[in-house]
Order: sequence, then structure tokens, then C-alpha cells
Amino acid sequence: MLKRFSFVAAAGTTAVLTVLAVGAARTMTAHAAAAGCTVTYQVASQWQGGFGANVTVTNLGDPLTGWAVRWSFAAGQGITQAWNATVTQSGSQVTATNVSYNGALATGASTAFGFNGSWTTANPVPTSFTVNNVACTGGTTPTTQPTTTPPTTTPPTGNPPSTTFPTPTGNSPVNNGTIPVTGTFDGGMRRYCCIGDGGPGESQDPVFELAPGATIQNVILGAPAGDGIHCEGNCTIRNVWWEDVGEDAATFRGGNDYYVIGGGARAASDKVFQHNGPGTVHISGFYAENVGKLYRGCGNCSTSYQRHVVLDNVAVRSTGVLAGINTNWGDTARFTRITVYGSAVICEKYRGVPSGSEPVKIGEGADGVNCFYSASDITYR
Repeated sequence: MLKRFSFVAAAGTTAVLTVLAVGAARTMTAHAAAAGCTVTYQVASQWQGGFGANVTVTNLGDPLTGWAVRWSFAAGQGITQAWNATVTQSGSQVTATNVSYNGALATGASTAFGFNGSWTTANPVPTSFTVNNVACTGGTTPTTQPTTTPPTTTPPTGNPPSTTFPTPTGNSPVNNGTIPVTGTFDGGMRRYCCIGDGGPGESQDPVFELAPGATIQNVILGAPAGDGIHCEGNCTIRNVWWEDVGEDAATFRGGNDYYVIGGGARAASDKVFQHNGPGTVHISGFYAENVGKLYRGCGNCSTSYQRHVVLDNVAVRSTGVLAGINTNWGDTARFTRITVYGSAVICEKYRGVPSGSEPVKIGEGADGVNCFYSASDITYR
């Protein structure tokens, strides 16, 4: 299910708004100046009572310093969690505003955010959007229309992720080795077990191996879980829970964007997420307890990459470090809406080294160059 709303504006010109949906299309006219956008709303996955959606915003007008996307749900859908945006809902009205690292949009630049939602009888896609109060459904916008900036007050942070691990709906023994996944694998909240020895030793087999572009969702990994999940390319890990992390919960080996949405992990003596390939790991709505590190960019892999991690709406308890990165390779880590129960190092910096050597810790804390967060991004409880 896909809808794309194009609202293009330039002084004295007429823009065309095209609405695309499965099996239907219609065209309407809009007039505006120095303000314009394209919004793409896509239902990426749907299951009974729930769904995941991705929204891409492209700025076609003057540069923006902040954005707010608004729409209405027509069938009582609700937002349950979001990433890369602060999403609030009042009745059917939804507002998604930028977070600290993605508010600036140059002309022609795009950004994306996503969310999980709930539905009951139906899940129709929204029929109209606004960006900074500029409607994409027609009408005339004055040539002096100002760009709306984000509110000066801190937006509501919403609730941190659940700290309660789910009860399995059943057990699925892993008797034939690693399970390959292409497309989407939905485990129905069953427990999958067992591979490996339950320890942090290297080179254990994973329970699941995801092909490029694959999605795994609604899975509980029991102990021992070996090396958890391997992503061989871009992947999505949605609502997956590790009852006892063995070597690593998940390893990202190749691709450019990897998404961990919801779920949780506990009992990782070393780390939860290991990032060996290039690109960016996006972690949102996730809970971890009793772990050494939540994320580590490999500091001594055979191939050195610039790696990035974005953590939004993440909660940790009894955790040593949220993210470890290699500053000499240009790694970055960005943090918003982080809840720490107790204490933890937010961002730990290392000097990456060739394979066979051990990385050297060189510091920790926000610096505006590699580690991005402010005091308001972290809540201690």
C-alpha cells in the first residue's frame, strides 16, 4: 500500500499534486511559492491488529531548519512507537516532528521516519498530508508564506519502551541448523531455540540468516541462541526478543541501512549488536538489560568502514555502554529519547586497528563530531 503526495511550488507557477494508490490515481491542482514537498507514505508490513509504516519527506522549496508532518487516520488507527521522528497523536490527528539530527532539509533533500501502529477493522492509508502547515491537497499559498520552524519548547518524549519480556506462544526447536530468511519471516511470538553453547565465544552459527532486504518479526530467541541473527545486507528486525544473548544478538555484515524496531535483549556479557559491514544501524523502541554494550562498530575487522548508529527511544538497565565507535574511521553515534535505569556510558570512543590487533579506547562523551547528544536527550531513572 503506497501513497505519494507531490506538492511542488515556485513563484508564479502551478504545481501538480498526484495521488497514487493501488489500482487508482487522481490529479488535483495546488498553487504555492517557495514552499513544497513530496511525502511518500508506505505500509511496509501488516499483521493482525498491527502494522509498520515508513514515511519519506522530500523538501522541494526553500531550505528548512525543521519540519512537522501532519495527517489524519480515518479508521481509528493508533501509533504505538516511532523512530527518527517524535510522533504524537490526538484522536485521529497525527503530528510527526523532526528530531535533533534530521531537521535541516536543503532544497531537494530527503529524510525518512517510521512507526508501528495498531488497527482494528481496517487500515486505509491517509488521504492528505501537510508539511509545516502547507497542505498538499490543493489551494493557494501566498508568496510570502513563511517556513514554519519547530517549536521552541521540547516536544513530548512519549513513553520509553516496555521493560517486560513477552511470554512465548509456543516453542519451535531449531533442529536443522541456521534458518535462512528471504522476504518476511513472522514467528508469531514463538520461541526459537537452540544453537551454540550459550557463551560469548566467537564463530558460533546464527539461528537466523537474513538475505539482503529480508525482514524478521515477532520472534523470541531462547537460550542458547548462538550468534543470534546475521544480516547479510539491508534488513529489518522488528519486535524480536533475546532471552539470553549468546555471542551477539545480531551482526550486521553487509548493506547500507539496518533497522531494529522494538524488541529487547538481556544477558549479553559482551555486546548486543555487532556492526561489521558499512552503513547505518537504526535502533528504536528497544530495551536492553544486563549487557556490556548495546552497540559496537567493529574496531578490528578485516575491512575497515565508516559506520554509523542512530538510537532513538531506547531504554537500558544494568548496561555498561550504549554505543562504541571508532572515531579515526569517521564513525558517528546519535542519541535521542534515551532512558537509562541506573547509570551507563552513552558513547565510548575507540581508535580502530587492523585485524589481529585490539582497538584502543580513547575517550567517551558527546563531542559534536562523532558522538551526538545533549543532556535533554538522556533521562536517568
